[in-house]
Amino acid sequence: MSPLTLFGVITVTLMMIFYALEARSLWWTLAFSVSCLGTSIYGFLAGTWPFGVVEFVWCLLALRKWYLLYAPKT
Repeated sequence: MSPLTLFGVITVTLMMIFYALEARSLWWTLAFSVSCLGTSIYGFLAGTWPFGVVEFVWCLLALRKWYLLYAPKT
């Protein structure tokens, strides 16, 4: 298994775990956003740029969701 494939497996696995835990805390939403960024980077490095673009959009949407949940509390 190449280092790139291992990176992809880890980031996608973390993304699924964080997505499942997202309802428990807004910090899991932030972790989900960061893992989406990781899968986006993996997509671009693997040469599958459409996957990278879609995951980057998911990253931005999750970050926006986290911000909207976090901002009223500060």
